[in-house]
Amino acid sequence: MAGTNPVRNRTHHPHGEVTELTGTNQARSNRTVAVLGTGKIGEALLSGMIRAGWRPENLLVTTRRPEHGAKLRDRYGVEHVNNAEAAERADTLILAVKPQDMGKLLDELAPHTTTDRLVISAAAGITTAYIEERLASGVPVVRVMPNTPVVVDEGMSVISAGSHAVAEHLAHTEEIFGGVGKTLRVPESQQDAATALSGSGPAYFYFLVEAMTDAGILLGVPRAQAHDLIVQSAIGAAVMLRDSGEHPVKLREAVTSPAGTTINAIRELEDHGVRAALIAAIEAARNRSRELATGNG
Repeated sequence: MAGTNPVRNRTHHPHGEVTELTGTNQARSNRTVAVLGTGKIGEALLSGMIRAGWRPENLLVTTRRPEHGAKLRDRYGVEHVNNAEAAERADTLILAVKPQDMGKLLDELAPHTTTDRLVISAAAGITTAYIEERLASGVPVVRVMPNTPVVVDEGMSVISAGSHAVAEHLAHTEEIFGGVGKTLRVPESQQDAATALSGSGPAYFYFLVEAMTDAGILLGVPRAQAHDLIVQSAIGAAVMLRDSGEHPVKLREAVTSPAGTTINAIRELEDHGVRAALIAAIEAARNRSRELATGNG
C-alpha cells in the first residue's frame, strides 16, 4: 500500500510559510470522513486519502446510483451510505456535488448536521454563506476549489474559511486535500479568481496542447510524435517554473535568441492577440463562477 511510503506535500499559508504533511501524520487521524458525491473529484479524493494512509473503515461515501456505491465499496473497502446517515455518522462532510445539486443536498443534510461537524464544499461558485444559511447556526464550513489533476496527486486545492471555521478546521482540510497535491489558503473573496486560474486552468493547457498538436500535423509530424514532443516540453517547462524560482519572462527569454525561431513564433502569438485572449478568457471564467454563486446556473 502507498501508506508505507508517506505522501509528502507542501501546504502554502497566507504569509508564505510552508507546512509539510505526511501520510503517517494523516493516518493518525481517527475522524470519520464522508465524501458526498463521488464523481471524478470525489473519487480522486477518496483514493488519495487511502493512499496517504487514511483507513477505509473511517471513510464513508454517498452516490446517486447504488451500483456505483457498490463499486466503490469493492474497490476501496469503504462503506456506502445515504446522505442522512453520512451527516449523522461522519465528523467531516465533503460535498463534492455539482453546484446545481448543492441546494437539494443541503436540504437533506440540514436536519442531521450539528455544529460539531465540519462541512467542506468542493463545488465551484458556492459560497460558505450559502451553505451556512441552509444548515444549523454555527456549523463550520470550509470552501475548497480543487482541480482535476487531483486524480494523479498533482492537484491544486484553494482553501477558504467560512465565518465559523477556525484554524483547526483549515488544518484538517489541508490534511485531506494535501494527499492529492498542494493546497493554498486564500480569502474567500479570491475564490472566484482562483477557480478561473487553477480550477479551470488545466483545460487551458489541454487546449494549447491540442492546438500545438494540430500545428505539428500541419508541419508533417505524425500525431503521436507531435503529442510526445509537446507533452514532454510542457512537463519540462512546468518543472522548471516550479523548481527554478525564475520569473516566466526570464525563462522564455532564455529560449528566445535574436532573429531566431522562437522570437518569430512569439511575434505571431502577440500579433494574433493570444495574451489578451487568455486574460479575457480567465476573466470570463471568473465571472461565470460569480454567476454560479447567485444561482444563475
